[in-house]
Amino acid sequence: MDDSGMQQLQYLSIVSKVLIELKSNVGDISDKVVAEFVTDICRKSNCIDEFDTKLKENDVVLADYVVRNLFIMIHTVLPSIKPKSGKENREIGNKSEKGKLDNVEKVKIDDEIRSSGYRDRYGVERDGRRDGRRRGSLGEIELLKVYAGRVKKVMDTGYFVELNDFRGKEGLVHVSQMANKRVSSGKDVVKRGEEVFVKVISMSGQKMSLSMKNVDQKTGKDLLPIKRSMDDDDVVPLNPQSSNQQQNSCRTGNIVEENKSTAVLRRLLKRMSSPERWEANQLMAAGVLDSREYHLFDDDGDKGLILQEEGVEEEEEELEIELNEEEPDFLHGQTWYSIDMSPVKIFKNPEGSLSRAAALQSALIKERREMKEQQQRTLLDSIPKDLNRPWEDPIPETGERHLAQELQGVGLSAYDIPEWKKESYGKTVTFGQRSKLSLQEQRQTLPIYKLKSELVQAVHDNQVLVVIGETGSGKTTQVTQYLAEAGYTNKGKIGCTQPRRVAATSVAKRVAEEFGCRLGEEVGYAIRFEACTGPETVIKYMTDGMLLMEILVDRNLSQYSVIMLDEAHERTVHTDVLFGLLKQLIKRRPDLRLIVTSATLDAEKFSGYFFNCDIFTIPGRTFPVEILYTKQPESDYLDAALITVLQIHLTEPKGDILLFLTGQEEIDHACQSLYERMKGLGKNVPELIILPVYSALPSEMQSRIFELAPSGKRKVVVATNIAEASLTIDGIFYVIDPGFAKQNVYNHKQGLDSLVITPISQASAKQRAGRAGRTGSGKCYRLYTESAYHNEMSPTSIPEIQRINLGLTTLTMKAMGINDLLSFDFMDPPSQQALISALEQLYSLGALDDEGLLTKLGRKMAEFPMDPPLSKMLLASVDLGCSDDILTIIAMIQTGNIFYRPREKQALADQKRAKFFQPEGDHLTLLAVYEAWKAKNFSGPWCFDNFVQSRSLRRAQDVRKQLLTIMDRYKLKVVSAGKNFSKIRKAIAAGFFFHVARKDPQEGYRTLVDNQPVFIHPSSALFQRQPDWVIYHELVMTTKEYMREVTAVDPKWLVEVAPRFLRVAEPTKMSKCKLQERLEPLYDRYNEPNSWRLSKRRA
Repeated sequence: MDDSGMQQLQYLSIVSKVLIELKSNVGDISDKVVAEFVTDICRKSNCIDEFDTKLKENDVVLADYVVRNLFIMIHTVLPSIKPKSGKENREIGNKSEKGKLDNVEKVKIDDEIRSSGYRDRYGVERDGRRDGRRRGSLGEIELLKVYAGRVKKVMDTGYFVELNDFRGKEGLVHVSQMANKRVSSGKDVVKRGEEVFVKVISMSGQKMSLSMKNVDQKTGKDLLPIKRSMDDDDVVPLNPQSSNQQQNSCRTGNIVEENKSTAVLRRLLKRMSSPERWEANQLMAAGVLDSREYHLFDDDGDKGLILQEEGVEEEEEELEIELNEEEPDFLHGQTWYSIDMSPVKIFKNPEGSLSRAAALQSALIKERREMKEQQQRTLLDSIPKDLNRPWEDPIPETGERHLAQELQGVGLSAYDIPEWKKESYGKTVTFGQRSKLSLQEQRQTLPIYKLKSELVQAVHDNQVLVVIGETGSGKTTQVTQYLAEAGYTNKGKIGCTQPRRVAATSVAKRVAEEFGCRLGEEVGYAIRFEACTGPETVIKYMTDGMLLMEILVDRNLSQYSVIMLDEAHERTVHTDVLFGLLKQLIKRRPDLRLIVTSATLDAEKFSGYFFNCDIFTIPGRTFPVEILYTKQPESDYLDAALITVLQIHLTEPKGDILLFLTGQEEIDHACQSLYERMKGLGKNVPELIILPVYSALPSEMQSRIFELAPSGKRKVVVATNIAEASLTIDGIFYVIDPGFAKQNVYNHKQGLDSLVITPISQASAKQRAGRAGRTGSGKCYRLYTESAYHNEMSPTSIPEIQRINLGLTTLTMKAMGINDLLSFDFMDPPSQQALISALEQLYSLGALDDEGLLTKLGRKMAEFPMDPPLSKMLLASVDLGCSDDILTIIAMIQTGNIFYRPREKQALADQKRAKFFQPEGDHLTLLAVYEAWKAKNFSGPWCFDNFVQSRSLRRAQDVRKQLLTIMDRYKLKVVSAGKNFSKIRKAIAAGFFFHVARKDPQEGYRTLVDNQPVFIHPSSALFQRQPDWVIYHELVMTTKEYMREVTAVDPKWLVEVAPRFLRVAEPTKMSKCKLQERLEPLYDRYNEPNSWRLSKRRA
């Protein structure tokens, strides 16, 4: 086909498009001559204004956007018709082909298109005659401007708004444009006739799309305006690659240079893909397409740029990120330890029967969880989706409405309490341990009361004293009061540490009652993010971590005369650090008294550590206990435990039973199974009262746990290891010990803590057996062999300092001036690998410099009682201008699970939760929940309606206030980012760049640190979105390795906020991530999946 034929086809094509455009905007025009007439006028016009003027001269009045669209469409394909004067030819230059424009003229026309387009958008005044004739048209309405309007019609999918300034002009506000949060129906937001402010976001024909997002409904202010730095007559060149950067405007002749402001307004350019560029080159090589006509293509330097759609960000090349393996100077030559790290060895014999039983039980727990989820899904899938139809149908079938009413309650019923719990707790529930004795009489019944004078004298004679006594002997509540009565409070406070927050608060309340004062006066407590003390406080209970923070401020603890480390056998990481610090402190302060209490047989070890100090023993009320072992190892210890409970209940004399299990899920399953088995035995069997005990229960335990069972009945208490030493339950004659507990273990390689079912120690086994001998002679049923007790159980439990993350501990010790951590006097030193890993983490966060010394940032991080990543996230938010939002997010994370999901109303709970989902991720979802609660004046009923735990939100509010106090103390700015969520996500990335994961081409995600497969949790707001890069707060191992609290991030931010940990991969080398990727061939429906392999091919 010759050139003339091609031009004729182009002409016919554009005439057809013009005709369609006129039909859609003007009316039923079927005359092709009209379209040819308009096309001819356009080709003879040099700019949009000239085209519009010529149309009006011929009595053709079109809307401004129609004129602009026609001009751009015609000039994009067809060349202009120019007069053949020599003067114009000299201005335009030589033409390479008749009827075609050269590049200079094309740029000029393009500039006029762009210039007029932007003048139309921002409201350049038109001819007065036409303004009067076309008042109220869409051409008068400015794009991206806010107008006042009235709601005309409300629907579920949106509502129509009539603009007050343009009578009869309506636009649609879609449900997605109503608010910055998820909205299910337009009826939830506005009512008919309501006055609103809306922003015009798009116009197509006579239709307008409006938005209420980022518009202040009180003032009408645009909260997210597009910056307009151009004057009305400014012209933006369309082609930034043009060498002539200054072009004359058709109307004004103004000359402007493209800068950053104008670059925002022009359409962005993106690179053509290789196939697109090949197609364009083939068309030009065949003569079908001329590059001078096809001005959207730039073959200069083989860039192949094309115009991108307006409002779409420029597509960049994929950024490849890898770990920065440069060693810090102070760890030079030592980081190979952290590279070859392996998880802490928590099994004495990994091949033994106890290890196999633990692995089997973990698998069974996972299987039971999956089965429950499958049953719930099957139940919900079986419910008809059109339950409203029987009610809408005027003549329903017999029983349809009744069936619908019954089914509507499935999965959506009110608070569901399992039947066994109703039986266990009864109709009325009371709290606390009840007693008919007065407080003074109760104190006198404690074993320690008879040794009061001897204990006070021992404290007077020894600077350090180890006190050993059974649980319930009165150590925790009485020792502090005895010393206060002896006058030790005249020299300073008496401080008592507890390993658990619940214990610190509950013990303080009890001692305040016995001391005869209000809590917070003479007796108070301090836990993380909460303090209840005053100037009069002389006895202070606190967590061991809070005492550690006080040493950070006052290294000599000058306010204290006595320090009592209670429950030292728990061996928390803070307790072990306090051991070393207080051992040094008593040398500097001879007047300070240190008391170490324990309920186990670790007295000799404690005494040897503290300069062979004296040991004070409180005799316990113990009776002989018969130990019974199994002859063969039990593979399923949970089933064996339930059988043993029934055997005892049916064959043994009266006496209550204590069963030790590992966690809440296991306990609930055991109680349910036990209830069903008892029910199956019939009514002739004596009643068995089933009582669970775990830390998630209220801090005041139900009184039935401590009361003796009624006559003719027996109770079984199913508990975690909290019943080993923290609780005293009388009436227990039988103890069932499967030999397992859950321990929090930190994997240094994966960078996460996980709860693992592990065998208990021999010391814990003895402690459990002792629970059966408090009231009388008892029995302990050990569901493991005697050989396993001696060969597979460690003598003592592994200290927490050897199995958890030491980041916060290391930072705190650095802040105290302890730089040589490897030679610090630990009772049981942590591994060298763990310390080096913690130092590397602090260096990557910017808390340590190249010499291993604390930086200014690290000093500030140490002031916050949080893990270093959280502290870094908060301090980074100050610089980014979003600290108010990050404060809320951190407070919500610290309080644990915010949402609850009752078993019989999971569907409704999920529906309510989804309303808070934010497309950016779970951190912003937590922020949205708190802000919604705040907007409802911190309402409790609102929490109930939305399946949010009000207790957790109030806790988050308290945590936020405490963090705000610390920020005010150091004069850190507290500002909100508003709707600029990128700042918030960037601050999160600044603290948790260790926990970055990248989407895996096959399935799920891969962590960047060790290429571990992980998945977004189904409850996450990003579960359906699956962004390319995410950051998670923690990993939870259930049926899979799930990421919790996930937020989408830009990979460019990671390199920016963590240059010591991450870097951009060298483009000339293959990164480790790319090397580890598995390449999958394209799907072949005709052959087997692996038929492409050489080994599968036939010769």
